[in-house]
Amino acid sequence: MKTLNRLPGLPIERTLAILSGRWKAVILHVLLDGPQRTCGLEKRIVGVSQKVLIEQLRALEEHGMVTRQPSAEDRQGIEYLLTPLGESLRSILDSLIEWGVHHATELDELDRLLPCDAVVRSYL
Repeated sequence: MKTLNRLPGLPIERTLAILSGRWKAVILHVLLDGPQRTCGLEKRIVGVSQKVLIEQLRALEEHGMVTRQPSAEDRQGIEYLLTPLGESLRSILDSLIEWGVHHATELDELDRLLPCDAVVRSYL
């Protein structure tokens, strides 16, 4: 059964279902920097396993957020990039980050937030 058949009917729940899942939002955030090979994503996202990364990339591809193309560096390799639909999440992801900081501030838990580089490495 395709993932799309399991998406909720309410728009807000649909959006949350697409973004939820282990590492999905982080993968999208990293792909905002540009196309990445699977091994590049593994190196940049601290703690993600190859199995989970591939599962989440496939789900995001099925939802039309990412696509695969031959690597510019290695014609036998594949790289993932955001589709225009995936790129349209940029402002939403930025807003979610801002709201997360706001929420932590309001609950006096700002010290519990991790810096992005704790999970996402810069280009290697």
